Formats: sequence, structure tokens, C-alpha cells
Amino acid sequence: MDETEFWELIDAAREAAEGDPEEQADLLVERLLQLDPELVLDFARHFEARYNRAYHWDLWGAAWVLLDGASDDAFDYFRCWLIGQGREVFEGALHDPDSLADLLEDFDEEIDGDGEELGYAADEAYEQLTGTVAPDLGIAPAPAEPEGTAIAFENERALAERYPRLWERFKE
Repeated sequence: MDETEFWELIDAAREAAEGDPEEQADLLVERLLQLDPELVLDFARHFEARYNRAYHWDLWGAAWVLLDGASDDAFDYFRCWLIGQGREVFEGALHDPDSLADLLEDFDEEIDGDGEELGYAADEAYEQLTGTVAPDLGIAPAPAEPEGTAIAFENERALAERYPRLWERFKE
């Protein structure tokens, strides 16, 4: 499975789920169940690589603004959700986290920002297909600390300065 096929699966499931991340995860599992187990592992590798790439302080700060706070777990689930938003939103957010203010048409704090189930879709599909737990993917683990410079999340003024578009749209 190449990167384009990975994103096509993500996009098709999101569109069919009309943006609901839990429904998207269920649909993604259904689609992955139609593939060979090795392709499911390829999907998992693509997902995990992007998940690790998103482990960055700048992105965590953006999640903090969007979610009105983001614990370690909430940021993990946010990264899964971000992947679920598709290539354009994901890459745009990695390049400029404040651009999420423009990239996200709608953002409902009740359902958006938490894609925990998306993170388990490949594992669930693989287990259903093979009856075994997915093997190690052979991908380097995420670093112990996020990339970049730590952010003082509790400093609203600093957040407003660092993420002016997000702050204006979601906090004011």
C-alpha cells in the first residue's frame, strides 16, 4: 500500500461517516477487512509513522487551544483525529499548526479532536482477519518528548500570540 492508497482509505471512511470520528473508525475497519492482512499492516505503518510525526510541541499547543486543554492522552487522540481529517489538513497542520483555523471548516468540541478509535482500526482489522495480534510494525517509536520547544500551555497570552488565528476563532 502506498501513501496515496492510505489517504484514499482515510478520506473515503471520513466522507462516508460525515465527519463522525467513531463512525469513521468503524467504516475504516470494514474497509480494512476487505484487504490482505499484509496490506492492513502497511496501513498501520503509514498511520503510525504519521502519528509519530505529529508528536510536536507546536501541534500540541494548537490542540490545547482547540480543545480548551489537552492532556497527554487527549493529545494522542487528537493526533489520531488529525490523521483522520486527511492529507491536506494533516500536512497543513504539521507545517503551520495555526493554519488549522483555516483548514477546519467546522469544529465541534463535542465530537471533533478525539480520534482514539481511529488509532485502533488497523489492529482491530488485523486481529479479525488473522485471529492474532498485529506484529511489531518495525517503525521507530515516537521520541520520549515531543519535537520542538516546549510551550507554557497555561499562559493564555503566549498561546494567543503563538496561535493568533486559532485563538481568534476558537477562544474569543
